[in-house]
Amino acid sequence: MTAPVIGLTTYREQARWGVWDQRADLLPTQYAAAVEATGGVPVLLPVGRPEAAAAVVARLDGLVVSGGADVDPSRYDEDAHPRTAGWRPDRDAWEAALLDAADAVGLPVLGVCRGMQVMAVHAGGALDQHVPDLVDHEQHSPGGDEFGEVEVTTTPGTRLAGLVGGRLSVSCHHHQSVRTHPGFDAVAHAADGTLEAMEAPGTRFCVGVQWHPETAADVGLLEGLVRAATTFAAAR
Repeated sequence: MTAPVIGLTTYREQARWGVWDQRADLLPTQYAAAVEATGGVPVLLPVGRPEAAAAVVARLDGLVVSGGADVDPSRYDEDAHPRTAGWRPDRDAWEAALLDAADAVGLPVLGVCRGMQVMAVHAGGALDQHVPDLVDHEQHSPGGDEFGEVEVTTTPGTRLAGLVGGRLSVSCHHHQSVRTHPGFDAVAHAADGTLEAMEAPGTRFCVGVQWHPETAADVGLLEGLVRAATTFAAAR
């Protein structure tokens, strides 16, 4: 059976490599490596025109909405918190259009960190813009390029629990979290009550997590996405 094609959304940032210092479309290699390790074919999706999203999705078997900068708070009708920064309206619009197109055909989707937040906002939900205001610690995002180690408990009987088990330690780097998530079930929490994962009810693979499964290939989420994408491709 042909390996499924998994689209990975990317950053568009100023970057330096070799003699160059210019705008670039990029993504940490761990994402593509984790997709390959679990049997998929990764394809990077640079920020594009929203009207092109349906044509892109038609060529995919699965989609990962990757991590990145904060979501523009105007998308959920709120003013920016002092610690909310760096949002990318072009990326927000592109990923929302990809999710529209994915929903229209039932494409398997995994949201990672920012990706989970994009999914919630796309569904009409809202975010808490600075988690330390709620939990009084920085464990979810210790700063710089460090991941926080967070213990997560999943909800028994959910798709997520079937993929990763009842409890696991995950790598987090998020200072925001999902407050409301219409159409999704809350399926994992940290000990401090922070929502760490959500999934759509039903048979479609549509899962968002606040952690970074690409940093630990044995977590099972990307393997689950690739299996769902293989089934989706076979049913076309």
